[in-house]
Amino acid sequence: MLTIPLIIDNEDILLEGRREPVNVCTGPKTFQGATKEIALKAADSSARAFESWSRTSPAERRASLLRLAEVARSRAAELEQLAQDEVQAEPFWAHLTMQDAIGLIEDCAGKTSPTGSVPTMEGGAYGLVMKEPLGVVLGIAPWNVPIFLSLRAIIAPIAVGNTVVLKGSELSPRVHYTIASLFRDAGFPPGVVNLLLHRPSDAAEIFDTLITHPAIKKCNFTGSTGVGRIVASQAAMALKPVLLELGGKNYTIVLDDANLDLAAEQILRGAFLNNGQICMSTDLVLATKTVSKCLEAKMQALLQHVGRRTVITPAARSRLDRLVEDAERKGAKAYTAPRAETDSLSAREFMPTVLTGVTSEMEFFHTEAFGPMVGIVAVDAEEDIFKLADRARYGLSAAIISSNHLRALQLSRRLKTGAVHINFMTVYDDNALPHGGRGESGWGRFGSHWGVEEFIQTKSIVLHA
Repeated sequence: MLTIPLIIDNEDILLEGRREPVNVCTGPKTFQGATKEIALKAADSSARAFESWSRTSPAERRASLLRLAEVARSRAAELEQLAQDEVQAEPFWAHLTMQDAIGLIEDCAGKTSPTGSVPTMEGGAYGLVMKEPLGVVLGIAPWNVPIFLSLRAIIAPIAVGNTVVLKGSELSPRVHYTIASLFRDAGFPPGVVNLLLHRPSDAAEIFDTLITHPAIKKCNFTGSTGVGRIVASQAAMALKPVLLELGGKNYTIVLDDANLDLAAEQILRGAFLNNGQICMSTDLVLATKTVSKCLEAKMQALLQHVGRRTVITPAARSRLDRLVEDAERKGAKAYTAPRAETDSLSAREFMPTVLTGVTSEMEFFHTEAFGPMVGIVAVDAEEDIFKLADRARYGLSAAIISSNHLRALQLSRRLKTGAVHINFMTVYDDNALPHGGRGESGWGRFGSHWGVEEFIQTKSIVLHA
């Protein structure tokens, strides 16, 4: 039976009696679960590595990252297959996120030397504003896009001289182990990147051990809003800053002048890509009643060609079932592709679903589905759409479908979200852009120089005449 190790000081770590089963469909596997003592060793290792890594030149770090990109490129097919095996990523999605991950490494390789400044000062003094790394960064990566999001937790911090303890997910341990091993293969010094995995029941103890460790200076977390609250509150008690990219109740606004064929296509793509398990997935459609009837028909027609999807666990499937049942009980209608009565679903399979007649009384209206499901909310007038958007608790991604690009651009400024996509689905990111949310979708930004700046601190040095 394959057991997936931890990595500390570039060495695989295995202990007796700490092996936990992995939830995959490709044969029996276990992963090595960290203890509090192992977590302390990982933090201490990264603290030692920081002393030398933080003093490497930008050119050295750039060369290391470019080597990493080549190693990642050489193992891309292996990682893509692992993502398909562990989290049932579609081949297209696994390939796309792998290529984005390589692009992320190469982009950050060009940002290893943050720019300071020399401001003009009174009295003949000279001021130097320096940019310095923080120290050890705790990166917590989720399972749903395991290749890209685990690298995103690491690359920007180490590019500017920090070291990282990566806390991976028990639902994608082999992908996260393989990602961490790339740094070893690329010749990064021991301790620059360490990997921890742990049992779900040990999550609180392991996180508390790490966030209170004096060497840990910041945490970046990608995951649910509920867990993000815990991360933020515990980090606040330790006076440690956090970068949070949390859940989203993302919506597509379809204006009265929209191309409805385009709207239906982009809505379903955004709702069902990666089995609907993306933080930016489309959950809601906001449209006027004059638009919604025709739009619903077009979406239902496209839905006839969409087959069953596999979500991460039976519990995730049950949660989706409960959301549908609650919505139907309160007046919504649920549509899926037709299938024979004898064609049963497994415990993790779910038929992609379109809900019509969604109202604010339904749990689905407020709750992130995180599965292949989308609901249509019909209102009387376009202004009512923006009143609903103003009341949204989440603020990660939104879309506007309209034939008037200038008007859509103007209206996008009213939306309290981290990103707005015009005539496209809500699922979109690029290494040249900042990525993050507002409200219950978190704060701070990953991506490009905005992401790098999250992991440096500013120091003023004044030379007096």
